Amino acid sequence: MNLLPLLYRELWHRRVNAALAVVAIAGTVALLVAIRMLTGAAERETRRVMRDIGFNLRILPRDVDPDRFLTEGRSDKTMPADAVNRLAAAAGAFVSFNHLTPSLERLVQMGGRDAILTGLGSSVVGPGEKKQPMGFSIPEGKAFLGSTLALRLGVKAGSSIEVLGRSLEVERVLVESGSDDDVRLFTALVDAQKMLGLPGRISEIKAIDCLCLTADQDALGLLRKALSQALPEAQVLQLRGMADARARQRQAAERYSAFAVPLVLLIGAGWVGILAVLNVRERRSEIGLWRALGRGSFWIAGLVLGRAALLGGAGAALGYFLGTRLALSQGPQLYPMTAGGFVADPALLGWALLLAPGFAALASFLPAMLAVAHDPAETLRAD
Repeated sequence: MNLLPLLYRELWHRRVNAALAVVAIAGTVALLVAIRMLTGAAERETRRVMRDIGFNLRILPRDVDPDRFLTEGRSDKTMPADAVNRLAAAAGAFVSFNHLTPSLERLVQMGGRDAILTGLGSSVVGPGEKKQPMGFSIPEGKAFLGSTLALRLGVKAGSSIEVLGRSLEVERVLVESGSDDDVRLFTALVDAQKMLGLPGRISEIKAIDCLCLTADQDALGLLRKALSQALPEAQVLQLRGMADARARQRQAAERYSAFAVPLVLLIGAGWVGILAVLNVRERRSEIGLWRALGRGSFWIAGLVLGRAALLGGAGAALGYFLGTRLALSQGPQLYPMTAGGFVADPALLGWALLLAPGFAALASFLPAMLAVAHDPAETLRAD
């Protein structure tokens, strides 16, 4: 008798045991699918939150005095504006920097007092990156004013201001931040270059590191090594507290996944294995009869492992849909900032259908070996 029809008949005959096994596999797959989708959402949420906190790297011309930079808060030297594109192009080989934003910054007199003129270029990501550039884009001829500076000048959105002989329209007045951004004038990089007489020059590149390592893991050493190869005329300073917070948050999400996935697999495998043992015990007489009729060990093992594989396929399909539904219903509430990223992932269904039958068969391996080891004469004599 062919093995496949026999498997289907046996599944129907012992449908309660089969149903429980499908539930075990479906539960395992559902939890793994939900964990995978929610872990991905947690990573996206972490990136979004940390991105909104701001840049954690300042890439400066190599001849900038760090003491002076830290005292004054800005670079007094410049480097070529194309440095940002060269660094982004090297991202394939030196994956350490992202969201590269060039800027040119100087103190200027506005309203009888100092103000910080900051020209911002467009944020650049590495080739092939799908991440959206961060920060805001300022059109040429427009200006964003800090709240204190706007109050000092008595201007609001739509007003015109004169800066170093150039007229700019106030596009937006920023909300109060409690930082030096409140006395800052943001313009397009090209406008700042023209006003300051520094065409094609920038004073620094702001960026986010992609290593997600804490200080004790020597993140800064790795960043400096990568920068020395990609952009040797520059140096990098790291905002350590911000970088460490980002790294710890990302690593916490990874540790959660590393703990949850093996635990779910262990529980699922134990459940499937116990059901397989019970199934083999119920079928001792049947297995003994097949052995007495000349069926070999491989054929007997196929009875147990084939049954497990079929149940694994059914459980994989059911578990994928249950896990996806769970993640889609609960995920947006847990991670509201990236709720739009919750979509069904057909690739997870493919992986489930590929791996779950093997997982079920592996969990049933010991019961299969017990079935093969049964002495048919002893089994039939007992019956």
